[in-house]
Amino acid sequence: MNALRRTTSIVAIELWLPLTLVIIWWVVSEYVNSLYFPPLSVIMQSFAENWLNPENAAANLVPSLQVIFFGYALAVIGGIVLGATLGLVRPLERAVRPVVEAMRAVPGVALLPLFIVLFGIDQQMRILLVAYGATWPVLLNTLDGVRGVEPTLLDMSRAFRVGRARRLFGVILKSAGPQIFAGARIALAVTLIIMVVSETVGASGGVGYFLMTAKSEFRIASMWSAMVALGILGYLLNIIFRIAERYILRWHRLQQARLERTS
Repeated sequence: MNALRRTTSIVAIELWLPLTLVIIWWVVSEYVNSLYFPPLSVIMQSFAENWLNPENAAANLVPSLQVIFFGYALAVIGGIVLGATLGLVRPLERAVRPVVEAMRAVPGVALLPLFIVLFGIDQQMRILLVAYGATWPVLLNTLDGVRGVEPTLLDMSRAFRVGRARRLFGVILKSAGPQIFAGARIALAVTLIIMVVSETVGASGGVGYFLMTAKSEFRIASMWSAMVALGILGYLLNIIFRIAERYILRWHRLQQARLERTS
């Protein structure tokens, strides 16, 4: 009963402001006579037609979800591998740090023309562009997390003759886990941004393609419905991320709770 009450309270706290804003938007938009700001009721009709209809939703969402899934997966895996390598091999990190800083300063969306020239305008290009742009937050947070591991933990693992693989996954990456997840959360937001921009050029489906097509055809309500769909997609992805983070970093929360009780 307590768990249900706590869950209900958390949901109510999270949803009261969005619901309030939606109600205000719905009421105010009914009295705003503007071509560019249609009533929310009209936007939701377009949303239901384009994003809740199974056939239309598949054409509009599946390409975007493919780019998000594969691009984000490549970014997280690549960022952890490269970040851990640079964090463990100090001379290599010092040698490549200027290159890393220069490359991460270039936004992924700015490289869209270059990626089109190198990889064409198909789905592979969009996945690679997302992977490139979203890798940097994971890489840099992993690097800092690995370098910030307590030396005492490493000394104890060596003293107990813990194998290298077990030391890497059970001590180093586990200790750096909270910081790695912080980078992965930032990378998720970057993924959505680059996905939308990449789909505005040469795509045949996806949220970005739908958004640009609706703008070009002056379907304002449909354009707004795409932005609503993008916001809902981002919120759902964030919920999935939080569930995974809560499960994987369960040990960290328990450790923090013990420290709070003893302090």
